[in-house]
Amino acid sequence: QVQLVESGGGLVQAGGSLRLSCAASRGLFSSYTMGWFRQAPGKEREFVASINWGGSSTDYADSVKGRFTISRDNAKNTVYLQMNSLKPEDTAVYYCAARSGATLFRTPAPYNYWGQGTQVTVSS
Repeated sequence: QVQLVESGGGLVQAGGSLRLSCAASRGLFSSYTMGWFRQAPGKEREFVASINWGGSSTDYADSVKGRFTISRDNAKNTVYLQMNSLKPEDTAVYYCAARSGATLFRTPAPYNYWGQGTQVTVSS
């Protein structure tokens, strides 16, 4: 069973950048499709980005396209989310998730494993 631990969240001013990391253990990380989701207070969890096992295929929510970049390092069992040009509306708890299989999904349900989340707060 994969265990996921996010890090890198924090408080940043609008226009700033953060890089989130998600370290995986107890599983064949390179076989998993990875995703990032976020959840703001009072809102449903929403898709941010996903990446296939080899990193050759990615998908982004329209709201972050061009500002966020997902990547992975299978040698380090880690997936990253580089977030640039941050906006106050990006404020949320960010979760990484893993699923077996090659399909990139935008909904939470197909993902089998979740981290505990890391808070990102963007001040205006």
